[in-house]
Amino acid sequence: MGTQYLRNRSALAVAGVLLAGTPAAYTALAADHPSAVPARGKPYIETRLLFGTARPDGGPAVTDRQFTAFVDREVTPDFPDGLTVQSGRGQWRDAHGAIEKERSYVLVLLYPEAAVKNSDRKIEEIRRAYEKAFAQESVGRVDEHAQVDF
Repeated sequence: MGTQYLRNRSALAVAGVLLAGTPAAYTALAADHPSAVPARGKPYIETRLLFGTARPDGGPAVTDRQFTAFVDREVTPDFPDGLTVQSGRGQWRDAHGAIEKERSYVLVLLYPEAAVKNSDRKIEEIRRAYEKAFAQESVGRVDEHAQVDF
């Protein structure tokens, strides 16, 4: 048996172990089997807000302290039950067509579907407040339906 044959056989053996190690539950939850996902929790909306920190006018970037103070002042009073802030790195095309790369924050909010109308108004106020306070062109927003259990 040649060296190439042994290498190919070894690669096949490794692939077989990896495939065999895949839990059956994972394959049952594949996208083509959505009914296999257990119905837990209650219907919520997950909103993610994407906050950039670079200033279009070239001024100093928004600091961690400034962002935390903003969340304490503008977000927590309207969403006191909880939220998550994640740090990130992002990029986007600005109004002048330039690609901007910057440190960013992702704010995750979960709220019951029944509270959508009131929450939507509050979220839009948060977005406008950040844009105004830190001279931002926009704050990105992503909304998704979720089943949530605490």
